Amino acid sequence: MPSRFTRILRHLWFEESHARRAIPPAMAQRLGQRVAASEQRHNGQIRICVEASLPLHALWHGASTAHLAHARAVALFGELRVWDTEANNGVLIYLLLAERAVELVADRGLSRHVSVPQWQAMTRRMAGAFRERRFEDGLTQALEEVSALLVQYFPLQPGQVHRNELPNAPILR
Repeated sequence: MPSRFTRILRHLWFEESHARRAIPPAMAQRLGQRVAASEQRHNGQIRICVEASLPLHALWHGASTAHLAHARAVALFGELRVWDTEANNGVLIYLLLAERAVELVADRGLSRHVSVPQWQAMTRRMAGAFRERRFEDGLTQALEEVSALLVQYFPLQPGQVHRNELPNAPILR
């Protein structure tokens, strides 16, 4: 585990422009289109958030990388209102660049169908692409895997129209 001082310096160094370089506008547009296309096959909601670094107050307690990334993803899950969907089936795909960490947070509607080891396996597959700086590949893979689960457990019924409850564009911070 890096020293607290090293971690704080790394988070001070990473800024929103790092997220925008990792996910340039054309890629962000493609990802948003993929979210929209995915949501035409199920009644779930998917958000993608790529964050360059954490606020300093989040780093002060010296928690592990896994704990920091998970806590931040859960906080953003609430802040972005991913939890506030009609069927409780929203999913946040979260990437924290400064820690090279990835998290998937699903609302209770979907998480009751998917085991913790399944979520962990998905996260490991995504992390491999991100370590190689293949951000679009990793996010697309995550989106496809989450979509498959939502189609399986929350498919659109014949004649049902998807009601988009959340924006499709990725959030870059």
